This record gives sequence, C-alpha cells and structure tokens, in this order.
Amino acid sequence: MPERRLLPPLTGLRAFEAAGRHLSFKRAAEEMHVTPSAVSHAVSNLESFLQTKLFHRRTRQLLLTDVGAGYLSTIGQAFDSVSAATREVAASPADVLTVASAPTFAKVWLIPRLKAFMQHEPDIDLRIHARIEAAAPLSSRARGHPFASLLSDDVDAAIVYGPGGWQGLTVDKLIDEEVVPLCSPALRNGSPPLRTPADLVRHALIHTETKVVTWPIWLEAAGVERRTGRRTLLFNRAELALNAAAAGLGVALDNRINAGPHLASGALVVPFDPKIALAQLGAYFFVCLPEREALPKVNHFREWVIKEAKKLARQKSTDRIDQTRAVRAFKHRRR
Repeated sequence: MPERRLLPPLTGLRAFEAAGRHLSFKRAAEEMHVTPSAVSHAVSNLESFLQTKLFHRRTRQLLLTDVGAGYLSTIGQAFDSVSAATREVAASPADVLTVASAPTFAKVWLIPRLKAFMQHEPDIDLRIHARIEAAAPLSSRARGHPFASLLSDDVDAAIVYGPGGWQGLTVDKLIDEEVVPLCSPALRNGSPPLRTPADLVRHALIHTETKVVTWPIWLEAAGVERRTGRRTLLFNRAELALNAAAAGLGVALDNRINAGPHLASGALVVPFDPKIALAQLGAYFFVCLPEREALPKVNHFREWVIKEAKKLARQKSTDRIDQTRAVRAFKHRRR
C-alpha cells in the first residue's frame, strides 16, 4: 500500500511561502489581500502542524530558520509547478479528440464539414491524422479487424474504408461507395455525346493505377463490350485522373466522395446514372475500440458524423431525382 500523503494546511503554506519570499508578514498580507495578523496566525498554525519553527521573529525583522529556508525552496518549486500546470490547463480545451482518416476522405469530405462540429462542441479540440492505413483490403472481413496499429493509444476513433464486418470494434456504416463515370460538361454534351454506357467506347478512358474497380470491371458489369485501339490515359493518383477529366481529356472512373469538390463546382458531371451493382465496392465506416465508445468526446463525434452521412444520403437521393428530370427534359427537347 502506498504511503499516505502528509499534506499541511494550504492556507498556511501560501502564507509561509509569501512571507518567506518577502521576509515580511506585511508584504505577504498585501499580496494575499488579508491582514498581517492573519498571515502570522496561518504561519503559526503551519509551524504547529510541522512541530518545528520556520521563522525567527525579531522586532522589525523576519528571518528564516535553516529548516524554513530549505522548506521554502521546496514549496516554492512546487507552487511554480502548480502555477505552470494551472496556466496550461486554463488555456486548453477540456478534451482533445484524435481521429484518423484516409487522406482523400479527410480532404474532400471530412474537413469541409468540421466547422459545424467545432461550433457545436467548443470544449473539444480536434486532431486529424491522415493515414493510408485507414483503407482496408476488401478481402479482410474474415480476418478480424485490420486496424490494430491505426487505433493506437493516441487515436480515439477513425473513419476507414473497407468491407465492414470487423470483429472487436464499434462499427457504424457511414457512406456506401458508388463508382461512376466522370467527365467535363463539354465532353458530355459534345460530339459524340455521352448519354449511355455504350457511348463510352467512343471516348478516351482515364485510368487510375490504385483503384480496385477498374474500367474493364465496370464496363463488363455495364454490359459494354470493350473495343481495342481506343486512346487511354493512365495516372498513379486519383486526383490527377480527376483533374484530367475536368480538363476534357477523357472520362475518369471514381467514387462520388473523391469527386465531390469537382462535382460541386460543376467541373465534372456524372453523364448518366447506370445503376450498376459491383461486388468489389466497399464503404466508409466510423470505427473505434469498444472501451472508447463511451467517452463523451468520441460519442459526440460519432453521433455527429453519422448525422452528416445521413444528410449526404438524403442529398444524393434529391440529386438523382433532379438528374432524372433533367435527362427526361433533354430527351423531350430532342424529339
């Protein structure tokens, strides 16, 4: 059993430390906004508690005893440490929440929405870690969760990509991945126009090396026979492929999350809604260790990000309705 702390009266310590620095009960009293007699009484109580004398009291002079001088040095250092810790705590938020996320997801989806969370939770500071480990292989479902190194001591929660179904974690699905063709408005409306999956064979296709779903996989699922000899562009980064598509160089293949800023600005459009089911697709999930789930900072973020994901799902539903109406209106004008 650890030894019980022997702690003297705090008022006596404060009075002794101030009187020892000033070697004056009067000046200590001015600092503490009390009377000199109150300081003298508090120091006397401390001496009684310690059963030793801390000051030599002369008529017009106050001197520290040898024991008092040594005690003052130790107490002064302790008060300095307490003061520094107090300043640090007073200037800090109540909680710091560390969230790991795939870099692209953090850039295009999470960061643009964080202002609302920060306004709603002013006592929580956020630390975002962009980590490539936040993307799990789509074959990892049967091997438990692959995020042991990601959810370390300094990470409270993560937004990850994968198939889901991981054991030993708190898991909430946020957004299903939806891979779609993406092109510039000019390319969609140009000659030849891009209105159906079959029209893709007449356009340059932009490939990304790191994508799980490739153009051959997508075209086969759409029932489109590939034709050789068509020009292609190949990039090692999805962002470059999207920029190339926005520049009118061809049609890229990516999910709506990654293409979000380009779609919002109108630089890219989804030329048609193919409604293709692809087995290779994963989803984005909120995950945390079960023991962290009940922490208020984690729980508040979890509720917020689930709410934001639901808002996105409602917006996507509205956008599809608007797109369907636009296609119908276009077809009607061509008749």
